[in-house]
Amino acid sequence: MDVNAFDFELPESLIAQTPLTDRTSSRLLTLDKSSGAIGHHTFGQLIDYLQAGDTLVLNDTRVIPARLFGVKADTGAQAELLLLKELGDDRWETLARPAKRLKKGTVIRFGGSGPQDSASDTLLEAVVEEEGEMGARIVRFRYSGIFREILDRLGSMPLPPYIKERLEDRERYQTVYARHPGSAAAPTAGLHFTPEYLETIARIGVNIVTVTLHVGLGTFRPVSVDRIEEHKMHEEFYSVPAETAAALNAAKAEGRRVVAVGTTSARTLETVAGRFGDKPIEACDGWSAIFMYPGYRFKIVDAMLTNFHLPKSTLVMLVSALAGTDRIRRAYQEAIEREYRFFSFGDAMFIY
Repeated sequence: MDVNAFDFELPESLIAQTPLTDRTSSRLLTLDKSSGAIGHHTFGQLIDYLQAGDTLVLNDTRVIPARLFGVKADTGAQAELLLLKELGDDRWETLARPAKRLKKGTVIRFGGSGPQDSASDTLLEAVVEEEGEMGARIVRFRYSGIFREILDRLGSMPLPPYIKERLEDRERYQTVYARHPGSAAAPTAGLHFTPEYLETIARIGVNIVTVTLHVGLGTFRPVSVDRIEEHKMHEEFYSVPAETAAALNAAKAEGRRVVAVGTTSARTLETVAGRFGDKPIEACDGWSAIFMYPGYRFKIVDAMLTNFHLPKSTLVMLVSALAGTDRIRRAYQEAIEREYRFFSFGDAMFIY
């Protein structure tokens, strides 16, 4: 399948640069995946499309301040790391800039001012141990103290490159239910919820459960091949607790809907479905590299809340797998014509 089938023209003015003051005040486009019917609402009307007995699945990952700005120890030249995956023993998989100048053995210092600083004067050092493709680097950190505390002090929130505005409040790039640190990006479909709105949804009989998927390179690495079947997804860590597994088993056995909040929740659910097959789902964790594009048959997910995604991204391919390429194309075109806000801080879409 040609990657250009998922391309579209998006005016730059529709890329949301800042979050709305009220999380629930965004707009909501609804898409009936059976009929193709499109509706236009506010996010507060999502509850009208949920049903008693639905199981709503949230991704409770928490974004870490994963972007580090430092200098090369030998020259003082600027260097940047984006932390993607913790590998153990203070080793991390990262995206590095400028990658061509960060060869194996390069030392990067953070919290100091240049090559004149000794290691003892620097809060954090990274040594490049392995070089990968497209800027990927495996680094080992050296430090004294607690790594997460140092990262909180030195790191920046890893906002996507299309967001140019400064984010004053870090918590606005977190969901209100974020619990488990580890993501390099927010599961943005969940940014629309407030605790009060989730309570309102629960009161109508919707069962709210959580999974964890730490968002990394698999979610936002661009597709660089012409045929999407050749694209390889990057692994991301997921975890499903016992109470969620039980809720999913009951919902599917009783014919009730499972509603994924975001593509990351959907990827977790479908990964687990493939792992257990026809057997009941159990509490588990592991690594997901699932790639869903048109032709994929969903096994657990019946409906999904999502945002509007980048052209030619794996995310727009995933929603096309759920609703159909032509229906997603029409929905996106209508969203553009009506000037919906796109991407991370943008408006929402409910596919049912």
